Amino acid sequence: MFTSNPFAEISAAIAPAAMQTYVVIMIALVAAGTLFDILHKGSAKYFFDNWRRSKGRGTAVGGGELVSIAVKTAVVDVLTSGEFCSQRRRVAHLLTMYGFVIYVVTTAIMVCVYASPATPTPPIVPLLWWLGGLMVCIGGYWFWFFIRVDVAAEGNSPLRVMRADLFILSLLASVTLGLLWAFMEVRDMSGAMVAFALYILATTVLFGSVPWSKFAHMFFKPAAAFQKRVSVADGSRSNLPAPAEAPQRFGIAREHARHY
Repeated sequence: MFTSNPFAEISAAIAPAAMQTYVVIMIALVAAGTLFDILHKGSAKYFFDNWRRSKGRGTAVGGGELVSIAVKTAVVDVLTSGEFCSQRRRVAHLLTMYGFVIYVVTTAIMVCVYASPATPTPPIVPLLWWLGGLMVCIGGYWFWFFIRVDVAAEGNSPLRVMRADLFILSLLASVTLGLLWAFMEVRDMSGAMVAFALYILATTVLFGSVPWSKFAHMFFKPAAAFQKRVSVADGSRSNLPAPAEAPQRFGIAREHARHY
C-alpha cells in the first residue's frame, strides 16, 4: 500500500492531464495569493522602509558579514526553527514544515511524472508521500490539540476556531483526507471517490485561501528574520533596547513557564 501511487490508480477515472492542470492552478493560486497578501498588507513596503531607516541609525554591515547572516538565518531560523523557545512547539513545527514540503514535492512528482500505470512509479516516491503526510498529521494535530496558546496557556477549548486557524485546519483536512483517500483507493474500497472529492475541496481551500490565511507567512518570514539579524549586527536593533543582562523570569515556582 505504501509503495503504490494512488494518482496512477485513479487515472482510469480522471485524466492525468486534468490532475496536472489542477496542480498548475494551485501553484498559480499560491503565487497570486502571496502577491495580493504582500500588496494588501504592505509587507514589502514596510520591510524596505524599515531597512532604509535602520541604515541611517546603525553602522554599515559588510558583504561578507551579510553572507554570514544569511547563512545563519537559513540554518537557524528557517531549517531548524530556532526562534521558538518552546521545544514542544519547535518539534511540532519542524514535523509539520518538513512533512508538508515532502508531501507537496512527492505529490507533484506522482501527478506530473508518474500519473498513469504505464509509467511505473519508483516505490520510494509514494513511500515518502505517506511519510510526509504522516509527519504533517503528527505535528499538526499535536499543535492543534496540545500546544496552541489559547488552549495550553489560556485554557480555551481545543475546538474553538477563528479565522487565524484557516491555514492549519485546511492543511490538516487536506492531508488527512488525502491519506484516507489513498488508503481507500489502493484497497479498492467503496467511497474512495467521495473521499477524493473531499480531498480536492480541502486542498482547494488550502491553496486558494492564501490572502486570508497564514500561508504567505512562510514566504516572507525568512526575510523578516534576516532583517532582524542585520539590525542587531549594525547596532540599530530596529530601534529596540538591548537585551537585559538578567531577563525577567515568568511563571511561578510550581509551574513551568511557557513562552510562545
